[in-house]
Amino acid sequence: MENAMEGDVMVPQEKVSQEPGKFGKDALLVAGAILLASLIVAGSIVGGTKKLSSTAQAPSTAEATPSDKAAQQPAKVTVTQEQVKALFTDKNIMFGKKDSKVLFVEFSDPSCPYCHVAAGKNPTLSKQMGQQFTLVKDGGAYVPPVPEMKKMVDEGKAGFVWLYANGHGNGEMGTKALYCAKEKGKFWEAHDLLMTDAGYTLMNNTVKNDKAQAGALADFLKTATNVNEMKACLESGKYDNRMVDDMAIAKQFGFQGTPSFFVNTDNFSGAYSFKDIQSTVDKYLK
Repeated sequence: MENAMEGDVMVPQEKVSQEPGKFGKDALLVAGAILLASLIVAGSIVGGTKKLSSTAQAPSTAEATPSDKAAQQPAKVTVTQEQVKALFTDKNIMFGKKDSKVLFVEFSDPSCPYCHVAAGKNPTLSKQMGQQFTLVKDGGAYVPPVPEMKKMVDEGKAGFVWLYANGHGNGEMGTKALYCAKEKGKFWEAHDLLMTDAGYTLMNNTVKNDKAQAGALADFLKTATNVNEMKACLESGKYDNRMVDDMAIAKQFGFQGTPSFFVNTDNFSGAYSFKDIQSTVDKYLK
């Protein structure tokens, strides 16, 4: 995926002799005409560039779209271990214990393509994103971090918290569905369905943030949760405020884009391969 970038347009200025004694009035008129033409051309080019940039379909600035490690910038705030532990409350979607040596936090958006890449359930999209995100089983080298984090939680080696952050714009209903599924102990089942290629298409093309699509979303998740219960939960509005609450937490953690992961207080902003996170995990496991 290419990022649209707006830059300065440099127009070279030609040196024009200002010696009227040598060239006379005609030369001055010619010089003035050249300068005026240059200014008009420069203005057209700059104006055209600004117009192009404002209409180009660039990726959302809230999406973390890493091309390499150097492109990733850590959050500009200091996050403490106490802040991380404070997220382990029944109010949030969390698994494991807050006194584990390793605590994972994920800020995610069900409609975000790079969140899908990190979840590892959408190989079609992963391939479209480029070789660096192609899964190992498909001949690439990318190891999605979310399944590895879940594995460590299941093994009792880590704790995990999932929070919403607006990274793509169409994930509010999907997030509410995840909170509804969490009530029934079916978060991961619903999560893994939403993170498939079909889930991505549904989120971004059909459901978006439209509560009128609650039935369609509930039907899509029917193998994970009860359709009627899910639909009623989505329509009740009981989790409408979670978007605001989760985003407030994300900002406290220096939110820059989705997905954003924390390993204790170490931030990995972007769809990192777990290979790049492993050394930090091992540091805390010692």
